[in-house]
Amino acid sequence: MIALEQRSLFDKFLIFTTSVHSGTHEMTQDCKPDSITPIQYSILEIIAVSDPMTLSEISDCLRISLPNASREVRKLSERNLIVKKDDLHDKRKQYIQLSEDGAKLMKDTFQCIERKFQWRIEDMSQEELEKLEEAMNILQDRVFYNK
Repeated sequence: MIALEQRSLFDKFLIFTTSVHSGTHEMTQDCKPDSITPIQYSILEIIAVSDPMTLSEISDCLRISLPNASREVRKLSERNLIVKKDDLHDKRKQYIQLSEDGAKLMKDTFQCIERKFQWRIEDMSQEELEKLEEAMNILQDRVFYNK
Protein backbone atom coordinates (compact mmCIF):
# COMPACT_ATOMS: atom_id res chain seq x y z
CA MET A 1 0.00 0.00 0.00
CA ILE A 2 2.76 2.45 0.93
CA ALA A 3 4.65 1.76 -2.32
CA LEU A 4 1.52 2.60 -4.34
CA GLU A 5 1.01 5.83 -2.39
CA GLN A 6 4.67 6.78 -2.91
CA ARG A 7 4.37 6.03 -6.63
CA SER A 8 1.30 8.25 -6.84
CA LEU A 9 3.17 10.98 -4.98
CA PHE A 10 6.10 10.61 -7.37
CA ASP A 11 3.76 10.88 -10.37
CA LYS A 12 2.39 14.14 -8.89
CA PHE A 13 5.98 15.31 -8.32
CA LEU A 14 6.78 14.75 -12.01
CA ILE A 15 3.71 16.70 -13.09
CA PHE A 16 4.53 19.44 -10.57
CA THR A 17 8.15 19.84 -11.69
CA THR A 18 7.07 19.98 -15.33
CA SER A 19 4.56 22.69 -14.39
CA VAL A 20 7.29 24.58 -12.50
CA HIS A 21 9.53 24.58 -15.57
CA SER A 22 6.68 25.65 -17.83
CA GLY A 23 5.45 28.33 -15.43
CA THR A 24 8.97 29.65 -14.86
CA HIS A 25 9.51 29.91 -18.60
CA GLU A 26 6.21 31.73 -19.05
CA MET A 27 6.87 34.18 -16.21
CA THR A 28 10.44 34.95 -17.29
CA GLN A 29 10.24 34.93 -21.08
CA ASP A 30 9.37 38.62 -21.48
CA CYS A 31 11.47 39.66 -18.49
CA LYS A 32 14.87 38.27 -19.41
CA PRO A 33 17.06 40.72 -21.32
CA ASP A 34 17.53 39.93 -25.02
CA SER A 35 21.14 41.12 -24.81
CA ILE A 36 22.32 37.97 -23.01
CA THR A 37 22.00 34.28 -23.76
CA PRO A 38 19.78 31.96 -21.71
CA ILE A 39 22.83 30.36 -20.06
CA GLN A 40 24.23 33.79 -19.19
CA TYR A 41 20.89 34.70 -17.67
CA SER A 42 20.94 31.49 -15.62
CA ILE A 43 24.41 32.36 -14.34
CA LEU A 44 23.31 35.86 -13.34
CA GLU A 45 20.18 34.48 -11.71
CA ILE A 46 21.98 31.97 -9.51
CA ILE A 47 24.61 34.54 -8.53
CA ALA A 48 21.81 36.98 -7.65
CA VAL A 49 20.27 34.53 -5.19
CA SER A 50 23.48 32.80 -3.99
CA ASP A 51 26.04 35.61 -4.07
CA PRO A 52 28.99 35.08 -4.07
CA MET A 53 29.77 31.88 -5.95
CA THR A 54 32.84 30.14 -7.27
CA LEU A 55 33.18 29.06 -10.88
CA SER A 56 32.93 25.39 -9.89
CA GLU A 57 29.73 26.07 -7.92
CA ILE A 58 28.22 27.76 -10.99
CA SER A 59 29.30 24.83 -13.16
CA ASP A 60 27.81 22.29 -10.74
CA CYS A 61 24.58 24.20 -10.20
CA LEU A 62 23.88 24.63 -13.90
CA ARG A 63 25.27 21.23 -14.87
CA ILE A 64 27.60 22.68 -17.47
CA SER A 65 31.26 21.92 -17.94
CA LEU A 66 33.85 24.05 -16.19
CA PRO A 67 35.27 25.32 -19.52
CA ASN A 68 31.78 26.36 -20.67
CA ALA A 69 31.05 28.06 -17.35
CA SER A 70 34.42 29.83 -17.53
CA ARG A 71 33.74 31.07 -21.06
CA GLU A 72 30.28 32.41 -20.17
CA VAL A 73 31.56 34.04 -16.98
CA ARG A 74 34.32 35.71 -19.01
CA LYS A 75 31.71 37.09 -21.45
CA LEU A 76 29.62 38.42 -18.55
CA SER A 77 32.73 40.00 -17.05
CA GLU A 78 33.56 41.66 -20.38
CA ARG A 79 30.05 43.14 -20.37
CA ASN A 80 30.61 44.41 -16.80
CA LEU A 81 27.73 42.34 -15.42
CA ILE A 82 29.87 40.42 -12.93
CA VAL A 83 33.08 40.94 -10.98
CA LYS A 84 35.59 38.47 -9.62
CA LYS A 85 37.01 38.83 -6.12
CA ASP A 86 39.98 36.93 -4.75
CA ASP A 87 39.47 34.86 -1.61
CA LEU A 88 41.38 36.49 1.25
CA HIS A 89 42.50 33.11 2.65
CA ASP A 90 43.11 31.15 -0.56
CA LYS A 91 44.55 33.16 -3.44
CA ARG A 92 43.76 30.33 -5.89
CA LYS A 93 40.03 30.78 -5.27
CA GLN A 94 37.89 33.52 -6.80
CA TYR A 95 34.36 34.48 -5.97
CA ILE A 96 32.01 35.74 -8.64
CA GLN A 97 29.50 38.45 -7.80
CA LEU A 98 27.15 40.72 -9.67
CA SER A 99 28.59 44.09 -10.59
CA GLU A 100 26.49 47.22 -10.12
CA ASP A 101 25.26 46.86 -13.71
CA GLY A 102 24.53 43.16 -13.19
CA ALA A 103 22.68 43.86 -9.94
CA LYS A 104 20.55 46.50 -11.66
CA LEU A 105 19.80 44.17 -14.57
CA MET A 106 18.70 41.40 -12.22
CA LYS A 107 16.70 43.78 -10.01
CA ASP A 108 14.77 44.98 -13.07
CA THR A 109 14.28 41.39 -14.24
CA PHE A 110 13.08 40.19 -10.84
CA GLN A 111 10.66 43.13 -10.60
CA CYS A 112 9.13 42.08 -13.91
CA ILE A 113 8.84 38.46 -12.73
CA GLU A 114 7.37 39.63 -9.42
CA ARG A 115 4.62 41.55 -11.25
CA LYS A 116 3.67 38.37 -13.10
CA PHE A 117 3.80 36.36 -9.87
CA GLN A 118 1.60 38.92 -8.08
CA TRP A 119 -0.88 38.73 -10.95
CA ARG A 120 -1.05 34.93 -10.54
CA ILE A 121 -1.72 35.08 -6.80
CA GLU A 122 -3.90 38.19 -6.64
CA ASP A 123 -7.14 36.24 -6.18
CA MET A 124 -5.81 33.96 -3.45
CA SER A 125 -7.16 34.25 0.07
CA GLN A 126 -4.87 34.90 3.03
CA GLU A 127 -5.28 31.25 4.03
CA GLU A 128 -4.29 30.08 0.54
CA LEU A 129 -1.27 32.40 0.55
CA GLU A 130 -0.16 30.98 3.90
CA LYS A 131 -0.58 27.42 2.61
CA LEU A 132 1.36 28.33 -0.52
CA GLU A 133 4.22 29.72 1.54
CA GLU A 134 4.19 26.65 3.79
CA ALA A 135 4.25 24.35 0.75
CA MET A 136 7.17 26.25 -0.77
CA ASN A 137 9.05 26.04 2.54
CA ILE A 138 8.49 22.29 2.73
CA LEU A 139 9.54 21.77 -0.87
CA GLN A 140 12.68 23.87 -0.36
CA ASP A 141 13.60 22.20 2.95
CA ARG A 142 12.76 18.59 2.11
CA VAL A 143 12.82 18.11 -1.67
CA PHE A 144 14.88 20.80 -3.41
CA TYR A 145 17.52 21.41 -0.75
CA ASN A 146 21.21 21.64 -1.63
CA LYS A 147 23.29 18.75 -0.35
